[in-house]
Amino acid sequence: MERITHHVGLDYHQASVQVCALEESGRVVANRKTANETRAIAGVLPAGRVRAAIEACAGAAELAEELGRAGWEVMLAHPGYVRRMRQNPDKTDFSDARLLAELVRVGYLPRVWLAPRAVRELRLLVRHRQQLARERRAVKLRIRALLREQRVVPPAGVGRWSRAWAGWLREAPLSEQGRWVAQEHLAQLAWLKERLRAVEGRLAGLTKDDPVVARLRGLRGVGPITAWWLRAEVGDFKRFRTGKQLARFCGLSPRNASSGERVADAGLVRAGNPELRACLIQAAHSLIQHAPRWRRLAARMCARGKPRSLVTAAVANRWVRWLHHRMAA
Repeated sequence: MERITHHVGLDYHQASVQVCALEESGRVVANRKTANETRAIAGVLPAGRVRAAIEACAGAAELAEELGRAGWEVMLAHPGYVRRMRQNPDKTDFSDARLLAELVRVGYLPRVWLAPRAVRELRLLVRHRQQLARERRAVKLRIRALLREQRVVPPAGVGRWSRAWAGWLREAPLSEQGRWVAQEHLAQLAWLKERLRAVEGRLAGLTKDDPVVARLRGLRGVGPITAWWLRAEVGDFKRFRTGKQLARFCGLSPRNASSGERVADAGLVRAGNPELRACLIQAAHSLIQHAPRWRRLAARMCARGKPRSLVTAAVANRWVRWLHHRMAA
């Protein structure tokens, strides 16, 4: 195998990239700013085998792929861990690029998984769907606030957000301006419903031949939304050595807050995508209701006096750890 000739740190910005290149001995070959273009970045160094690092951020994965096609070996670095390794309180592009290059050279780079393009494309659609779902939830909250403001109580026995409920809202005893605002909200809900249907159809078409999604859909309690989220955010289950690692990545592990003689938990770890964690918590609610194994676990914890929210999070944690063994086998 060809020997690594240069270790490179890339401090990424939208318009420019600071490129710091080190030899194996640690001598600085170059540390200068260049245009944010693949050809310009690759032109900083002569031909040879290059190993580079760039902090994970918007656009970093695309640049890593482009430089990979140019012959570079590019890794993504965890921004939080890199920041903790900085020994100088001052922050400059010059020093940031140098730090990344040094971490690559000595083999201490805190790496982040570089998802393949297919997974990144799926992730783009899944997150767009979640944005639409958040907008729909916000519109519904605004409608409820309008009804409370005008002291209008929905009729009993009519399911909220159903077609009959929407028909009642159009004729509800609201003020003139309140009725107009309610109609605007209903029109926005109808538009969001169409957009959600469109993006879900696109997601279904994109993943129809995906074997990982097919395996996930075959599990009890996993619907299409959960399967899409797991495939987009986790990607390859085999990149985690244990189910505990996967649960921590999903933000479902309890955070230890022990000190001296005191042993305590401090809620869930602040890790991963909070939207993915919310999706898995919702899946846990369904598992508790419909899957005997997880219903028994929840019943045992409730019998010990555990809060319901803690029980649901614990079921989600155990299920994700179990899922890793099923999917990584």
